[in-house]
Amino acid sequence: MNITSKIKIFSTFQGLVFCFMIALLQLLSPAVYAQNTPLTKEDSIGIVDSTTTSANSTTPVVVALPQPPIAEEADGLYGLGWGVSALLVLSLLIAFAFEFINGFHDTANAVATVIYTNALKPQTAVVWSGFCNFLGVLWGSMGGLAVAMSIVYLLPVELLIDQNIGHSLAMVYAMLFSAIVWNLGTWYFGLPASSSHTLIGSILGIGLGYSFLPENVTGQTAVNWTKATDIGLSLLFSPFFGFMMTILLMLVLRFIYRTPKKRRKEMMERGMTAEQIEAENMQSVNIFKSPKEGQTPPFWTKITLWTTCTLVSFFHGNNDGQKGIGLVMLILVGVAPTYFALNEGADTAKDLKYISEIQAVMSKMTPPQLGEKERALYDKMTINLADLSAKLQANPNIATLPRNERNSIRKNLLLAESNAKKLLKSENIKGVITKVESEKVTKTFKSVKGDLVDYAPWWVAICISLALGIGTMVGWKRIVVTIGEKIGKEHLSYAQGASAELVAATTIGLASSFGLPVSTTHVLSSGIAGSMVASKGVKNLNKGTARNILLAWVLTLPVTMAMSAMLFILFRYMF
Repeated sequence: MNITSKIKIFSTFQGLVFCFMIALLQLLSPAVYAQNTPLTKEDSIGIVDSTTTSANSTTPVVVALPQPPIAEEADGLYGLGWGVSALLVLSLLIAFAFEFINGFHDTANAVATVIYTNALKPQTAVVWSGFCNFLGVLWGSMGGLAVAMSIVYLLPVELLIDQNIGHSLAMVYAMLFSAIVWNLGTWYFGLPASSSHTLIGSILGIGLGYSFLPENVTGQTAVNWTKATDIGLSLLFSPFFGFMMTILLMLVLRFIYRTPKKRRKEMMERGMTAEQIEAENMQSVNIFKSPKEGQTPPFWTKITLWTTCTLVSFFHGNNDGQKGIGLVMLILVGVAPTYFALNEGADTAKDLKYISEIQAVMSKMTPPQLGEKERALYDKMTINLADLSAKLQANPNIATLPRNERNSIRKNLLLAESNAKKLLKSENIKGVITKVESEKVTKTFKSVKGDLVDYAPWWVAICISLALGIGTMVGWKRIVVTIGEKIGKEHLSYAQGASAELVAATTIGLASSFGLPVSTTHVLSSGIAGSMVASKGVKNLNKGTARNILLAWVLTLPVTMAMSAMLFILFRYMF
């Protein structure tokens, strides 16, 4: 099948999926209208009525926020009604499908080296990798969700607190559709594109699309650029790190396993026999040569390759699995906030202590030090913190908290943090709040969020683990062929495979510990490229494949951002 036929098939598939989603959303949109609670301007900004503030008074007058009506429990999941319930289930199924595709799209990188060095049979390798991915997701969900929440907080606060179910569904479907289409397309053409780039581009596209909506009164791009910059640098530098570190590791291995002629004299001086020297030399030569067809590596080489495959698979699950968890939590909190906005196991006594510490530091600000805009932010933050503290004191057990108040607590927390961050950047507070106190406020907000809202139910972690693990066992061959045969001009050797995977596992593990998402695809493929360069220089790279991988890397973010932004605007107007 030529490239033109492939493009036609892919375009047809994309069109059919798009039409199906449009039709389904249109058919079920009346049910969404019935569930919507419009988001007013006051809901989105924090919430002070400046017209009721006395000219001589420094105390803002709190205006009660409009609360959504408490209706009788409706039919369907979480009382959403059957129409919205169907859309919620479909959203979750598509999110799990995305993670399934991520499994065979990204994790093929982990098994490529053990398959092409004959360390493991393909069937054994993909099953083992799938199991390690499963464990990696579970481990990541138990050790904190820093990577998952880094994805969530790319979105603007206004979208994270929006109570309009239609708006949430528009966000979810735009994000999922653009991510899945790009992932399937690059997989179909055998390109090791990044699922991390794809998902992040889709989320950034939502913020970009929001910028063009009428309710964006500031007219600014609604993207958390601080968080986006941190993630962008992580995604940008991790492939270069993988490339350079693999070259260095290959050079170290070449020094350790020097040529037989240079090592023979050293071994004879150590008293080794001729047979021992010959066996040692055969071992050292073999790790830098491409294995013959059907030839299995020596025992310790095989163990090394198996170990590196295990580590890459585990840390891929730990890092990429958390992205899937973050995606599912965006869906659940957006569509059913009364059930999923807060962690029922939160330690509210500790959270109240942290909130008091924040209030003590921020109270050092006084009106004369603040400009008009800063004063407005301060008033909003003060009210949000006071309301948050009062509700937690009145309901110390989240499990018994009325469901209609749960999203209000989450909203107060996110708005208070957003306004506090803006205030702490102000030049007017320098000398009033020290750098140490500013950092303490930031860390304390993070601790409160980590306990109250940054969580995931156990079943979400299980489902994502299964989706990623099973996906690893399906459709791996296209990407494996690219990694094993097409990046370089020579067949992958033992040393190249082990070096690339060891560096990839280390890079992904370090990124996860710092709460940063990275691309397994780009880290490992750049490591393979580095190993090829270390062997015979740049001329050893397959320029065509390298160009295609680089092109996919460059295009992923802008294409998914544009696709997601356009779909988000379209779906918002549909609802």
